[in-house]
Amino acid sequence: MRFMILIKAGQDSEAGVMPSEQQLAEMGQFNEALARAGVLEAGEGLRPSSKGARVRFSGAERVVTRGPFPELNELIAGFWIWKCASLEEAIQWVKRCPNPMPNDSTIEIRQVFEADDFGEALTPELREREAKLRAQTAQQSAGRQH
Repeated sequence: MRFMILIKAGQDSEAGVMPSEQQLAEMGQFNEALARAGVLEAGEGLRPSSKGARVRFSGAERVVTRGPFPELNELIAGFWIWKCASLEEAIQWVKRCPNPMPNDSTIEIRQVFEADDFGEALTPELREREAKLRAQTAQQSAGRQH
């Protein structure tokens, strides 16, 4: 099972306050433990919402709103993608995580849909297209790392 681990934004992350050297070292050690355990697939921090935008869809209409966004409790400061055997395993890893913010913080855990979750709606043709797209993306990503 794959899980997206969402680090909720706080006042400091939205203000662009960068983590301290100690916070970076602690998070680096945690990420290394995740990698050694074969759990870590991806993870990044996000810039404040003031550097972003939202696109609202209503039928064929697209409305762009540039940040910052006022709903602090709805914003995300970073994420990981983990591969865990269960939600309980993901919870146990999150409990080991250093606090990602200087103050109180929240981390949300959400399971990622896998192809089989879509049942018959994901036809063999659509599965093949999805598999080709994933292979192409992995190849492009590998090419950028060299």
